[in-house]
Amino acid sequence: MKKLLQRALAWMGLQIIRTQGRYAQDGFVTIHSDRFRDTSRFVEAYGRGLKASAGVDPQFEWRVHVALWAATMGLRVPGDFVECGVNAGFMSSAVMHHLQWRAIDRRFYLVDTFAGPPLKQYDASEVARGRRRLAEEALQAGAYVTDIDRVRQTFAEWPNAIVVQGVVPDILPMVRADAIAFLHIDMNCAYPERAAFEFFWSRLSPGAVVLFDDYGNRGHEAQGMAIDAAAASLGAHVLALPTGQGIVIK
Repeated sequence: MKKLLQRALAWMGLQIIRTQGRYAQDGFVTIHSDRFRDTSRFVEAYGRGLKASAGVDPQFEWRVHVALWAATMGLRVPGDFVECGVNAGFMSSAVMHHLQWRAIDRRFYLVDTFAGPPLKQYDASEVARGRRRLAEEALQAGAYVTDIDRVRQTFAEWPNAIVVQGVVPDILPMVRADAIAFLHIDMNCAYPERAAFEFFWSRLSPGAVVLFDDYGNRGHEAQGMAIDAAAASLGAHVLALPTGQGIVIK
C-alpha cells in the first residue's frame, strides 16, 4: 500500500516530505500552525481511522481535520449523515469516533460497492489522464476493501451506522434519510460524484455541509469540473481548499 501511494503521488508530481516545523503532507505544505495534530481528540480520531485501515496511514491529517470540522458543523442542523465512497472506513470511522456517534440519535449511511470502483464509469478524459488505470492497479494491489464482513466489523460498535452496498447512483434510493446534515463524497470518479451530489441536494437541510474529498486534487480535474457544473445548476458554490477538498454549505 505504501509503495502504491508513493507511485500515485509520483504520477501526480508529488511526494511525501518531512521538514522541521512545517506541515508537509498529501500535496499540501504550510508554515502555519498545525497544533490540532497534538490534541488528544484528533489523535484518537485519527487512530480510529488507522484501525479501520488495518494500520495503513495515508498521511492526510489536515484532510481528516477538515472532515472532523465539517461533520461537527453538520450536528448543528437536523438530518442523518451520508458518505459515498467508504472503502476501509478511515474517514467515517474517524468522524464517528470524534463525534461519539453511539450517543447521537442519527443514522450514518455508508455507501460503497465494497468491490472497488465500477471501471465503466470513468469518462474519456479520466481514462486519458490515467485515472482508470490507477484504479485498476489499486484494486489489484488490495488498496480497495472487498471484504464486506471486515467493513461490517469496522462499524459494529455503532448500531446506527448503516452499510449500504451497491453502485452509485443505482443504490442511492436505499438511503432512507428524509433529511441530511452531512454528506461526504469520495468516489474518485466524476460521474457517480456528480450523481450523488445532485441526488441528495433536495434532501440537504439548510446549513448542511457537503464535503468533496478530491475536488481540487491534481489529476482529479474531471471530478472538479463535474462538481462545478452540478453546483452551477443547483445554485451552489464550492469552496476549494488547499487540501484538495471542496466544501458546499446548503
